[in-house]
Amino acid sequence: MDYLEIIGGKELSGTVTISGAKNAALPIIAATILSDKEVTLTNLPDVVDIRTLLKLLHMLGANVAHEKTVAKVNNGSINSTKAVYEIVSQMRASILVLGPLLTRFGECEVSLPGGCAIGQRPIDLHLKALESMGANIEIKGGYVHAEAKNGLHGAKIIFDKITVGGTENIVMAAALAHGTTTIINAAKEPEVVQLCEMIAQAGVEIDGIGSSELTIVGTGGKALSFQPVEIIPDRIEAGTYLCAGAITRSTISLDKVNPQHISASIDKLESMGCRFDIGEETLTIYPPKELKPVNLITIEYPGFPTDMQAQLMALAIVAKGESLIEERLFENRFMHVSELNRLGADIWLKGSTAAVKGVEKLYGADVMATDLRASSALVLAALVAEGTTNVRRIYHLDRGYDDLEGKLSKLGANIVRKKENN
Repeated sequence: MDYLEIIGGKELSGTVTISGAKNAALPIIAATILSDKEVTLTNLPDVVDIRTLLKLLHMLGANVAHEKTVAKVNNGSINSTKAVYEIVSQMRASILVLGPLLTRFGECEVSLPGGCAIGQRPIDLHLKALESMGANIEIKGGYVHAEAKNGLHGAKIIFDKITVGGTENIVMAAALAHGTTTIINAAKEPEVVQLCEMIAQAGVEIDGIGSSELTIVGTGGKALSFQPVEIIPDRIEAGTYLCAGAITRSTISLDKVNPQHISASIDKLESMGCRFDIGEETLTIYPPKELKPVNLITIEYPGFPTDMQAQLMALAIVAKGESLIEERLFENRFMHVSELNRLGADIWLKGSTAAVKGVEKLYGADVMATDLRASSALVLAALVAEGTTNVRRIYHLDRGYDDLEGKLSKLGANIVRKKENN
């Protein structure tokens, strides 16, 4: 099993190129099921989750040609609508094939999902919405069995809570449904917007893109023809590298980034004393000598993203004063706290709030990644810890970060991927 060995204390400098967004690419890969023709996807991040979902499409019978950042997917040859446990258990985003398979083929079986253990993310909102659209759904043997023999029909869907995956699944299902679907309390994340734009460019009428109310006029079962899609930049990767600059007090630049998508992270970093030069697709961070404490609450886009909470906590550890971080979206998303404390952090938990008291120094230690974003927080803390830190179980990291150690090395970090001695 691989781990990262990091020797802290190095100043960083230079420019890092931001990869395509994993969380945008996954629903877009799933959406290719809505077409029976070849779809070209570019700027894909080279990460495990992308390879996993493309493997799932291949297992369903699709023709998939994938090399690093480009994939050509033809779902005209799909001969199975069963998404098996072997794949879906590795990544909960696999549930995104449910909507497109059901709406195109009238039936499917999808294993209940797996993925990061950051809390309950039930798919009941997805299933309830699909039932409103005429699907018969049964859960047995660990699988969702869904059927709509005469196709799905338009419906008014009101999500009780904002759900990114639920919004994406229902947008895809509605694209080939009969009639008009309205989604109330839809997610507004940039990844949802790109999915809607992709489907709209294929001729599906979608009103309200980027708002909390979407109206989709389905094609009545007619498959779509997609234009080539270039995946948007990864706003979480961008935010993580900004935190790398801030925690090491280093001026670094980002290239191929959308500054609008990370405005919430920029705002928090500015409140901690950082300054920025912002271009159309570029961003440079100028950190202060002494970081100020931060108070933040995670909330749905355009608020502060839960996927950046762990990274900001790493910064708060070395800020001057006490920070308060409230996690409102996932109940288990503080699993990195005990590992950060192993490095010398002073973090106290009470319910969904973490109190972080800034410390003078961190010290290298063996730590263990517990989920994708927690692993990046450990890497950030290790960059400034005295001595050597070994970050283990980095398969979590590999699910969502494209060549993290390579990019950090080019910026000047002392970081090496090694294998455990068994």
